[in-house]
Amino acid sequence: MSIPASTGPTDPAATTTPAPDTTPTHAAAAVPGAEVVRAVVKEVPDKVSADGLEAKFDERWTAEQTFAFDRTRTRAEVFSIDTPPPTVSGSLHVGHVFSYTHTDIVARYKRMRGLEVFYPMGWDDNGLPTERRVQNYYGVRVDLSLPYDPDFTPPFEGTDKNVKAADQVPVSRRNFIELCERLTAEDEKEFEVLWRRLGVSVDWAQTYQTISDSSRATAQRAFVRNFQRGEAYQAEAPGLWDVTFQTAVAQAELEARDYPGHFHKVAFHKAGGEPVYIETTRPELIPAAVALIAHPDDERYQHLFGTTVTSPLFGVEIPVLAHHLAEPDKGAGIAMCCTFGDLTDVQWWRELQLPTRSIINRDGRITRELPEWLTGGPGAELFEAEVAGKTTFSARKAIVEALTASGDMPTEPVATQRKANFFEKGDKPLEIVTSRQWYIRNGGRDQELREELLARGKELDFHPDFMRVRYQNWVNGLNGDWLVSRQRFFGVAIPLWYPVDASGEVDYAHPIVPAEEALPVDPTSQAPAGYTEEQRGQAGGFVGDADVMDTWATSSLTPQIVGGWERDQDLFERVYPMDLRPQGQDIIRTWLFSTVVRSHLENKVLPWKNATISGWILDPDRKKMSKSKGNVVTPMDLLVEHGSDAVRYWAASARLGTDAAFEVGQMKIGRRLAIKVLNASKFALSFGGGAGSEIALDPAAVTVSLDRSMLAGLAGVVEQATAALEAYDHTRALELTETFFWTFCDDYLELVKDRAYGAGADAADITPETASARTALAIALDTMLRLLAPYLPFATEEVWSWWREGSVHRAPWPVAEPLRAAGGAADPADLAAAGHALAALRKVKSEAKASMRTPIVAASLAVPAASLTAVETAVEDVKAAGRVTGPLDLLTAAEGQGDPAVQGGIVVTTSELGEAPPRNKG
Repeated sequence: MSIPASTGPTDPAATTTPAPDTTPTHAAAAVPGAEVVRAVVKEVPDKVSADGLEAKFDERWTAEQTFAFDRTRTRAEVFSIDTPPPTVSGSLHVGHVFSYTHTDIVARYKRMRGLEVFYPMGWDDNGLPTERRVQNYYGVRVDLSLPYDPDFTPPFEGTDKNVKAADQVPVSRRNFIELCERLTAEDEKEFEVLWRRLGVSVDWAQTYQTISDSSRATAQRAFVRNFQRGEAYQAEAPGLWDVTFQTAVAQAELEARDYPGHFHKVAFHKAGGEPVYIETTRPELIPAAVALIAHPDDERYQHLFGTTVTSPLFGVEIPVLAHHLAEPDKGAGIAMCCTFGDLTDVQWWRELQLPTRSIINRDGRITRELPEWLTGGPGAELFEAEVAGKTTFSARKAIVEALTASGDMPTEPVATQRKANFFEKGDKPLEIVTSRQWYIRNGGRDQELREELLARGKELDFHPDFMRVRYQNWVNGLNGDWLVSRQRFFGVAIPLWYPVDASGEVDYAHPIVPAEEALPVDPTSQAPAGYTEEQRGQAGGFVGDADVMDTWATSSLTPQIVGGWERDQDLFERVYPMDLRPQGQDIIRTWLFSTVVRSHLENKVLPWKNATISGWILDPDRKKMSKSKGNVVTPMDLLVEHGSDAVRYWAASARLGTDAAFEVGQMKIGRRLAIKVLNASKFALSFGGGAGSEIALDPAAVTVSLDRSMLAGLAGVVEQATAALEAYDHTRALELTETFFWTFCDDYLELVKDRAYGAGADAADITPETASARTALAIALDTMLRLLAPYLPFATEEVWSWWREGSVHRAPWPVAEPLRAAGGAADPADLAAAGHALAALRKVKSEAKASMRTPIVAASLAVPAASLTAVETAVEDVKAAGRVTGPLDLLTAAEGQGDPAVQGGIVVTTSELGEAPPRNKG
């Protein structure tokens, strides 16, 4: 029987590890009769240090391709990860370090379990965050009317200030895209430097960009197929619009925020009757009113249902209707429906088949033309003079002044905080504007598809499982399809053109679709097949769709993009469907759900088997860290100050799905652990004679009960830690391993070091007792390095390099059976009992304020009956570690004599201290 060493290949293509079963383990696990592994200590440094290990091993791992993916392995032998591509819009923050560490722990563990890990890295380049950064960084903005300038030089080459739109230099779309590509390339280099410093074990040959040609082709191919199957469609409809960024916004991108406003009590008039008062926060939309609506059960308004009233100032006749969404206990209980003030207005408009009277343009201003329904009315002059072309703020002020003057607003406005919808990256409330947009069906308006997507959610293993309800709630709460078109510039183009008829009208109902082999295409600069560029915009010619896709429309295809879908079928079959999607809890509704939608529609499968959901990082005030709040911490400074192993330890100390406080103190504990690994390992390797000495990891040589007890305890740790990691509970596995490691250092090392030295490190012949200690130390060190490797990759690799071949990260994950066999029938509690006995002896010295090197001439220990045999068996080690030079009597403790919580109930009943040895002044 033997504990195997790792001689894992540095070239993954040369691996000979056999295919794993459903719970894979390396075939190198010890079996009876296997050859005893012999390791040779190469060199142990005189002084250990955790500094500089990151650069040292990043260089080695790169040169030796330690984490390169071997694509000759079958799908059953592969563990594939759909790595989140961080948004390239400035810098990474400590939240990224937190969640990516969790993923890397899984990757390193699965690799050691014998699976070939497909672990790519992507960069999410396209989208609004990149555009905003480029606008500020270079001080530019897009003007679609401008031609391309090949010699353009931006006014800035990096600024920390937000450059106002009025001060930004206008450039062509093509010039702007070139600046986006230039800046993202620079950011990606910095990101890679940080990830390497952290020790993220991705295969750097497997990287991608969401704006690259292959990603664009993938996204456009999927969209074209969605369109051809009827899953993508175009519609002219009211939708959420961000007036700052001039783009439509999807439901998944909304944030409800408190927004200050005022309730205005306004009178609508009924012929021959009393005014009907409503309360509104948006009186500027009175010209767009199409109905008054109350709850069907509200007795106050029963007599009004089916009648009409006229709007104040403008005299437009509108109906009074009933709908269950009206809130009787809110305001006056009757609401003004206008097209469109909020999403409820849209629902009322759709379900009650109301007319469309939109007055807000895409720029957020009131229409400059007098609407047809106001023409000839009493408010036409007011609208043209005071409202048309104004911002909603200015229009509101003008309308309120007019209502006050007319007597239609009898009371002063009342201040309130209202909930308003914002684009998650925007600063102003969203408006609802009617426009032509592209949608992909997602179950929001299709009950059958909704049920299918809910079923997919049940198939997926969420870690932690309670995150599943967030997916279910989102799907059940959808009220519309996924809006995927955006009126932006740096993104994947909608791959369509539209014919222009003989009269010059654009025929949106019959798009011109490119052939898949022609993808990717840019309809704004390329002509479709059968046309020439001279026909663009001409009668009988074509126009290109000017919109780009929502960034999630590309990111939702990351498994297909990185897996080589329709581009590299051999790779795709080895990695898809993938095993793991790691991500944050806040993008379950966007990235996770949209990826499930695309995979379900295209591939008819779930895109991955597991989803690990990280919590948030909280600042000292228990608020979520985010760039927008300005409370993030720069991770590189942390990695430099504390070391990457220390920062990883802090991240690993938080469970999945649980928010964690940013704690430098926890990083300091992690650094202490990494340094202790180095020092304890140096100590454990010093007993055999130093560099050039051979260590045989032969469990048959472990004959002393205390040594066997330690290995039996370690077997339990391996078993439990493995089970925890299989369940994606990295924190539990770390807790178990770390607890055992400190017991090993504080108790076992101290108890056996005299016996391990034996007659001297250079002695040709050593006793079986010394051999037992040295072998047990080596086996334990070998095992604990592998247990800690996913968490502390640099410190463990450093120690591994002192005495083992290859990388610890390609070594087999330890298994419990050979350790348990080596421990025999030993009880893990025996080591604890011996440790308590040693602690009791040391307590005597502490209370006497004596040095730990002070001998104890004689002592008596009262030991609980349950621990007496264990202490008796280890008494020689206890005496040596406690510096007991005379007799050490062991007595059975009387009932209630010792506190079980203190040193296991072991107490020193009598003791005599000798003379402290002189201090070594050398």
